[in-house]
Amino acid sequence: MIKVENITKSFGDVKVLKGINIEIKEKEIVSIVGASGAGKTTLLQILGTLSKADTGNIFINNIEVSKLSNNKLSEFRNKNIGFIFQFHHLLPEFTALENVCMPAFIAKMSKKDALKKGEELLKFLNLSHRLNHKPSELSGGEQQRVAIARALINNPAVILADEPTGNLDSKNSEELFQLFTSLKEKFNTTFIIVTHDNNLAERTDRKLTIVDGIISD
Repeated sequence: MIKVENITKSFGDVKVLKGINIEIKEKEIVSIVGASGAGKTTLLQILGTLSKADTGNIFINNIEVSKLSNNKLSEFRNKNIGFIFQFHHLLPEFTALENVCMPAFIAKMSKKDALKKGEELLKFLNLSHRLNHKPSELSGGEQQRVAIARALINNPAVILADEPTGNLDSKNSEELFQLFTSLKEKFNTTFIIVTHDNNLAERTDRKLTIVDGIISD
């Protein structure tokens, strides 16, 4: 479903990615590990089309995203890629339901349909009692589940997660992995997870390690 060919990326004189080649199948949960500064987040941002590689090609569902115009790329990203960040990035002035619906509103889904789907996702994630609560009224684990619902609202082909367990204790980290597994089965979602959490990485379908700008295994 995802094919990455010879991706390179430098910042000034520092070569961060030196020729990344990856193939990822539909419904795989793949973790990316490596030392701090190895280029994990840089690779994730390039896979998510938030950053451009210096060289190389990326195909998602047979579409060469590296060739899309900025407008087409924004549209593709909104409809095909979901993001989960360590710090959630929920909008503090909006409720949990409104936060979940934001990507759907951007995709021009009707308000009625977006709210209905947002409610269904939050119910699936056991947050039906938190629909109208703002982020400051939610626990860390609840905020993370709101962020996951937001990532799922447009039925993305792939979800990219950057250190999703970074702010969670071991119990919530375990629950999050179980949730990813159930989401994979229910929605046929592919997950790519950048993590320092070895327990999480070892349980994914495949673990990729970045060493010195390339995939070592």
